[in-house]
Amino acid sequence: MNTTSTLYSLKHEVGLRLIKLINILCMVIAFAAAWFMYYESRLYSPFFFWGDVTVVALFAIVYFCFCKTYDAFLISHYRIFDVIASQTLALLFTDIVMYAITFLLYKRFPNPLPLLLCFADQVSIAIIWTCISQDVYFRLFPAKKSIIVYDSRRGMQDLIEEYGLAKKFDVKKTASVEECLSDLSMIDDMEVVFLSGIHSHDRNFILKYCLYENKQVYVIPRIGDVIMSSAKQMHMFHLPIMRVQRYNPRPGYVFLKRVFDIVASLLGLIILSPVFLVTAIAIKATDKGPVFYKQERLTKNGKRFMIHKFRSMRVDAEKDGVARLSSGDNDDRITPVGRFIRKCRIDELPQLIDILSGNLSVVGPRPERPEIAEEYMKDIPEFQLRLQAKAGLTGYAQVYGKYNTTPYDKLQMDLMYIAHPSFAEDIRICFATFKILFTSESTEGVSAGQTTALNSDKSTNSNDSNI
Repeated sequence: MNTTSTLYSLKHEVGLRLIKLINILCMVIAFAAAWFMYYESRLYSPFFFWGDVTVVALFAIVYFCFCKTYDAFLISHYRIFDVIASQTLALLFTDIVMYAITFLLYKRFPNPLPLLLCFADQVSIAIIWTCISQDVYFRLFPAKKSIIVYDSRRGMQDLIEEYGLAKKFDVKKTASVEECLSDLSMIDDMEVVFLSGIHSHDRNFILKYCLYENKQVYVIPRIGDVIMSSAKQMHMFHLPIMRVQRYNPRPGYVFLKRVFDIVASLLGLIILSPVFLVTAIAIKATDKGPVFYKQERLTKNGKRFMIHKFRSMRVDAEKDGVARLSSGDNDDRITPVGRFIRKCRIDELPQLIDILSGNLSVVGPRPERPEIAEEYMKDIPEFQLRLQAKAGLTGYAQVYGKYNTTPYDKLQMDLMYIAHPSFAEDIRICFATFKILFTSESTEGVSAGQTTALNSDKSTNSNDSNI
């Protein structure tokens, strides 16, 4: 059994690496063709051979990094459209970087047309590669027999089908944690086990059994698990120790993060000033109301500040005095201009002013309204743990969640970010944010009539405050 599993894992790993390598080679060949057929011969001081090889190799490195940022190689986990979108973004930013490098080598603006044609070829390759490689992958590696063991979270099978993962996980059984603990043998003929929101005491019994039996396990964590992920491993008293403390980033990271916030917000305000002007005119011309909308939000340690947005709703949107989230496209409070600027995220741009003033950061947990946060904390007291770090314009939960993602899940994602603060992660999240501009799921609203996102996700009931 172990030998068979090891051979399967080796075959799987080699197969995935080969599929990735084919993708990278195809993209490199497309760029190399543009470089050698046009740009190389027009350099002020032409490179020797290894100089040209270095440029092409640089393309491969930059492209690989952007692919990792956008998960552009995860053909076994994402739908075809999602992979193509990720590939396209990775190619776009890589080609922009290479154009900038070419500009430095030329000492003038080079003709962008060959690189644009190269980009078009690369996107075509990405579409063909994604379709073929996903088909080949699932022919070579058919769906694994899977079981879902649940406690506080249900509906994992619905999510597997919704996200097109039925070709990867063939769910044969679903069982409550009580049923599984009473008969662990139900796992024996399974290849994959999902442990969905199970308390650590019960989960550990099942997890250890799965490891003994060499089963692949996917654990949907609880808040306590995410908190423990920040623990520092050390030794005291000749014993292994896990030290956990409140968010306490290094001074160097805090300084670098603030410098980045200032530079990014200043550049953003300058570059996007025409967008600010056009948007302001459009809002004013539509209903004569104020251009900006100010709202009280919470940031680090519960500090309150006024956030700024372009107004996307009617002036009387909350005339009843009740704070409520948007229900998305069906929300009749949103103006025609507001619908467009929300879709393109333009309504968020004035928050660059809040970043410059120091109330916000570019990356961090999204600031919540005090009234809504208070409602969340009645069900999930740990929700206040998001306030350990300064709030941000974008964040981990925004990149990997949706507008109507449950507060419990948003909290877990924000705590994952807080657990491992790093400037490299901030930059990665900044680039990953571009992807959500092309996905409608990220703007899905809550159900009509709801004031918060509590219980808005019917497929995952996760509002359990026991960590």
